[in-house]
Amino acid sequence: MDFGLLGHNLLAPAFLAFAVGVLARLARSDLSFPEALTQSLSIYLLFAIGLKGGAALGSVTFAEVAWPAAAALLLGVAIPLLAYPLARKLIGLGRIDAAALAAHYGSTSAVTFLATAAYLTHLGESYEGYMPGLLALMEVPGIAVALWLIGRGGEAAQRPALLPAIARVLSGKSIVLLLGGMAVGWVADTKALAKIDAFFVAPFVGVLCLFLLDLGTVAAERLRSLDRGWRRLVLFAVGLPLVSGALGVVLGHAAGLSPGGATLLGVLAASASYIAAPAAVRVAMPTADLGTCLACAIGITFPFNLAIGVPLYHALAGRLAS
Repeated sequence: MDFGLLGHNLLAPAFLAFAVGVLARLARSDLSFPEALTQSLSIYLLFAIGLKGGAALGSVTFAEVAWPAAAALLLGVAIPLLAYPLARKLIGLGRIDAAALAAHYGSTSAVTFLATAAYLTHLGESYEGYMPGLLALMEVPGIAVALWLIGRGGEAAQRPALLPAIARVLSGKSIVLLLGGMAVGWVADTKALAKIDAFFVAPFVGVLCLFLLDLGTVAAERLRSLDRGWRRLVLFAVGLPLVSGALGVVLGHAAGLSPGGATLLGVLAASASYIAAPAAVRVAMPTADLGTCLACAIGITFPFNLAIGVPLYHALAGRLAS
């Protein structure tokens, strides 16, 4: 791995803002963001990345997208199938809690994707504009497979409600904003889009820094909630992303993605959801332990990917392309 890239990522404003949030909460600072501001920042970020992806869709054909989309779907199915037995055997979780954790890791983190896209842009490395579409594509299969895993062994009355959970994901703000932004970017006139660059392009990284500052406080709170068995949770929340991230990069390269695109697919595979998946799990598995899921997803996997995972996946993508 290029340790220069690792150092660069650790000193990037986005990661430093996240670190400030973590330290502030660990120091018991009263720093906190109003819920309305947090929601506004996330809406801006998701719609902005959707706009960018939609604007790039007009220049690609179905044939160019087909193989990367197939790779994304394969990852969405494979990762929860890997996460579920690991959660059962390594952490010792019950059937419902293991399936809930598999749903979180089978889904994706839009914020990790956004941070990686900003990282690649800062390096001057391009990536396929339709990658936000793959993010949306991977949200559903991972959750659906996790729900199937828990339903296949139980009585009919105990099986989780698959369709309501999937409907919750599809109607969630992440998917609506991403796909809505992509639709606007795809259909809108190029000259008209250029007029809003000053709002949706120039301030993007600054808004991302504020959002990650808030997430730092949330992640620190989740870390403080870990108690017994935390070593196995850390092993799971770091080991699984390394395996799935490498698999994502390899499949992305095999599907014809550029090194930047393969990096992003690896990040999508390595990330864990803390927005769409918890909403779906609440509907389908109301008795699941969401605290453990969120502690792993946002308390361990998210900062690991932000600090170390992204440069690792980027280095692997560059090695495969050379």
